[in-house]
Amino acid sequence: MSAVEGDSAARLTGVLLLGSLLAMLAGVGIVVPSGLTLNPADPAAVLTAVHARVELHLIELALDVIGWLALLAAGLLLAARPDRPRAHLSVLAGGLLAGLLWVAATLAAASGIALSTGLRRAGVAVAVSGAAAVVLPWTTGTDGPSAAAEQLGYALHLPVMLWWGALGWRQCRCRRVRRTATMPV
Repeated sequence: MSAVEGDSAARLTGVLLLGSLLAMLAGVGIVVPSGLTLNPADPAAVLTAVHARVELHLIELALDVIGWLALLAAGLLLAARPDRPRAHLSVLAGGLLAGLLWVAATLAAASGIALSTGLRRAGVAVAVSGAAAVVLPWTTGTDGPSAAAEQLGYALHLPVMLWWGALGWRQCRCRRVRRTATMPV
């Protein structure tokens, strides 16, 4: 893969990661204030809220689908670039994003993609936050998470989403291809 193709793939990956983040944040921006969050402890209240705001629910579902599809496409692009150092970890990160396993994907990306030390350390920290969000429902027993626990889970996933957004921003940055002396100016 040439440098130009590599830069184009990196930018497209970045656009998809940022688009995914924006779509998901927009969905959360609709769900939380309108009371449409899923609460397994009170499904009747959830269905009542959805029935009262069908349009908002459908918009939020569309944003979720767009966000997850963009994340899947970004994961596939990450996995399809085997020419990079530590390519096996990039392939793993991409494959895990396609499987929607945020925490494992974040750890694989933080260790396998060429990143600054700060972004790498932040990746490890947000993976811990994401792991806490995954473990949270297990602490509630058979009753399922309360509405407050559900909101806390969203809050714990937010740093993971923002880290992937930062990675997307980094991938979007335009890298100029140096012109050689043989190329016309």
